[in-house]
Amino acid sequence: MHIPNVNYLAVLVTGVVIFALGGLWYSPLLFAKKWIALIGKTEDELKASSGSMAVAYVTVFLCGLLTSLVLAIILNHFTELTPIRGAEVGFVCWVGFAGATSYGTGLFSMQPKLLWLINSGYNLVSFVIAGVILALWR
Repeated sequence: MHIPNVNYLAVLVTGVVIFALGGLWYSPLLFAKKWIALIGKTEDELKASSGSMAVAYVTVFLCGLLTSLVLAIILNHFTELTPIRGAEVGFVCWVGFAGATSYGTGLFSMQPKLLWLINSGYNLVSFVIAGVILALWR
């Protein structure tokens, strides 16, 4: 399989943006309180596990980098790439990969639908923003 050249700086910046979006998404400004309630934890329980949180943050950042890299590879197969097309490809990738699989998992895990909406909404916005950034900064 031939992997086209990608702009690794754009991938890195996009990974940082995805990570920062997660910080905002799961903050008290947006969905933190509802998300904590839906996962069945308390803020104190989450704070008590802060020892493992450093590893979790690094892992989540690496996941954002991987998402950015794979999306950059997919987008590089398009000859005419605009920010709108980048957003569309990000959306389609979310629908076909992240959205569909996480919904099925959520159903069989018997998670509340609102928890899926919060978590998957973050992924949707991440994919679309990543598609726009990577399309602009090819």
